[in-house]
Amino acid sequence: MAELGKKYCVYCLAEVSSLRFRCTECADIELCPDCFSAGAEIGPHRRWHGYQLVDGGRFTLWGAEAEGGWSSREEQLLLDAIEQFGFGNWEDMAAHVGASRTPQEVMEHYVSMYIHGNLGKACIPDTIPNRVTDHTCPSGGPLSPSLTTPLPPLDISVAEQQQLGYMPLRDDYEIEYDQDAETLISGLSVNYDDDDVEIELKRAHVDMYVRKLKERQRRKNIARDYNLVPAFLGKDKKDKEKTPKRKITKEEKELRLKLRPLYQFMSCKEFEDFFENMHKERVLRAKIRELQRYRRNGITKMEESAEYEAARHKREKRKENKSIASSKRGKEDGKEGEFAAIENLPGFELLSDREKVLCSSLNLSPARYVTVKTIIIKDHLQKRQGIPSKSRLPSYLDKVLKKRILNFLTESGWISRDAS
Repeated sequence: MAELGKKYCVYCLAEVSSLRFRCTECADIELCPDCFSAGAEIGPHRRWHGYQLVDGGRFTLWGAEAEGGWSSREEQLLLDAIEQFGFGNWEDMAAHVGASRTPQEVMEHYVSMYIHGNLGKACIPDTIPNRVTDHTCPSGGPLSPSLTTPLPPLDISVAEQQQLGYMPLRDDYEIEYDQDAETLISGLSVNYDDDDVEIELKRAHVDMYVRKLKERQRRKNIARDYNLVPAFLGKDKKDKEKTPKRKITKEEKELRLKLRPLYQFMSCKEFEDFFENMHKERVLRAKIRELQRYRRNGITKMEESAEYEAARHKREKRKENKSIASSKRGKEDGKEGEFAAIENLPGFELLSDREKVLCSSLNLSPARYVTVKTIIIKDHLQKRQGIPSKSRLPSYLDKVLKKRILNFLTESGWISRDAS
């Protein structure tokens, strides 16, 4: 009876009870795997006929020497499980294959036979063509951690956090920019009976709220990038004292003001690097002009340039001393020439500098000026005391001289304006 249950290949008469290929067009044609793969033909059977795989479930795909002795039925269940549960869910896959296989056995068999085995080497190439570029890189891609990772909280003390209303764990402030922005969406709700107009209106509210959040975050980034919080707390002054910077010229300050609109397109570091590079360019241009000047003067070595600069400095120092001496001499000559007409007359030493200038401009001798001054002040005092007095000015004093002298004495505070 056991012999009657066996199946044999019709071509080579080998036993095919475990696995055979049955022709769907010819009756009683069953071939072994070797004859089927060789394309054996017998009687009306041809190799292009349709076939049906008859599996007893007892043969192994990897041969009798394969580790674990996995049958073809278990292999089929394993492939179904990997498709259904996905790679890595070994417990669910082991339950699908059967109770005879543990999750560890399932994992080891799949990895060794289907990934690292001959099948995996033939199907999985070493270099995958048309591989999708990974943009999650730290080089500034659209999904890089530099753009998606939250910034660390500000490094400030607890007292400073309370002063600013800053919440470090959320990187937020108690009072944000546009504090009432959340009111746009706080009352929104999605209803199934909303018409198209109401839906679009709610979308517009959400869009307005998203734009306000972006503006709020932009202001936070600017404050962090340009160190506005330490500047508000006074920490930047201490940092500036520790790290002295180069002195900014007036022209550079004006240029910074003109280029201020670029702040919104450049970070603080980029903006400072931009002006630092401009400063380096100016220094290099000045150095090039200096070297060209050396070359015009026949200097070809740096040692000679040091001697040249020392000699030039001495020449300029001598010129400067000569110009200072000549200017002093000119001032002294000018003063002497200004009072040359009256300095040798009596009473010159009694006059102040302003009175000397007045007498020189009026061509009036110092003695006569002192006489006129005494008479005018005496008459002014008698009028203030209520004593009638008649002015007896000298005959050489005309109306123009009298008016000039009265104005001078009034401006100098000798007499009051009502008396003049």
